[in-house]
Amino acid sequence: MVIIIIITARTGEAISTGTFNMWFGDVESLVTFLKAIQKDTFVLIATFDDGATKITAEARELIAELGSSAINSLAFRDNWVFAGGKGITGKSPFEQHAKNNKSNNKYDNWPELLELKGCLPQKLD
Repeated sequence: MVIIIIITARTGEAISTGTFNMWFGDVESLVTFLKAIQKDTFVLIATFDDGATKITAEARELIAELGSSAINSLAFRDNWVFAGGKGITGKSPFEQHAKNNKSNNKYDNWPELLELKGCLPQKLD
């Protein structure tokens, strides 16, 4: 599952949300959602269970354009949290990625818990 929240960078108001099943679901709805993200918005993304099984190269590229540096290595049952934005220059410093590895998973078949802290800059112009 990929969970996305879109927030306006001017007011911090949540303007859109989406949940996308990457195990059974159709990735085209995720691609459509990602293409509709407007400039000057923050994008918060987290995975639950599996966010990578059906994700396509196009979806990965759209997420990379939001500032993700880990999206291209996201694999089966990895944990991933990310905060970026449409029109960002470079990579976002707000990203955590834990690989699913049965030999060192913290919670049986699941990687460790991820926590992301920080202060996103408000758009002031």
